[in-house]
Amino acid sequence: MNAFFAEFFGTAIILVFGSGVVANVLLSKTKGNNSGWIVITFGWAIGVFTGVLISAPFSGAHLNPAITIALAVAHKFSWSMAPTYILAQVLGAMFGSSLAWLAYKKHFDTTDDAGAKLAVFCTIPNIRSYWYNVITEIIGTYVLSLAVLYMAEPEVGLGALNALPVALVVLGIGLSLGGPTGYAINPARDLGPRIMHFLLPIQNKGNSDWGYSWVPVLGPVTGALCAAIMFLIFKVS
Repeated sequence: MNAFFAEFFGTAIILVFGSGVVANVLLSKTKGNNSGWIVITFGWAIGVFTGVLISAPFSGAHLNPAITIALAVAHKFSWSMAPTYILAQVLGAMFGSSLAWLAYKKHFDTTDDAGAKLAVFCTIPNIRSYWYNVITEIIGTYVLSLAVLYMAEPEVGLGALNALPVALVVLGIGLSLGGPTGYAINPARDLGPRIMHFLLPIQNKGNSDWGYSWVPVLGPVTGALCAAIMFLIFKVS
């Protein structure tokens, strides 16, 4: 498996778990209906663990354009490969969210709440205040990116458990900082599935909220840049 397909399938796995757990909690007549936020955060974290586990040997398991950008700015990744990785991540997120939709197709059909259907694919802020929403995404992605940059430092690995630290960080971000915006902290995770929400034949799905779509792109990219710059400053000092 080359790096492109590793990033594609790794990101797809994250969305199968992530979109799947949101569907399980929010859509009607599921086994996990109304099981709550903690279930959602654990589902996403396990998705990250599995995606990283599968793709790390082949691509380094970025699975997130913000992480790719942070690593490139910190001189840990070649800028020439960044477009390939980012394209694979967006396409993988589109594919993974489509698989989750297929798994829950009958529950989408029986759910009347268009907002719940949209939430399966992308983030929706509980209080819409665009620049505060951006700040929330900056903070969450800054924490994630800085953690990943330092995780990439040690030469001694943990084998299969190398995927565990980043999954725990994502779990912590979801529990601590996920409330305002749903913690995209990954442009591909939001943009790719939002495109699929627009394209897929979902009954009574409402609009895809394109007016908000720039927030989970700008916020994570800015947070990643801040983390990379801080990492370089700490490293020099």
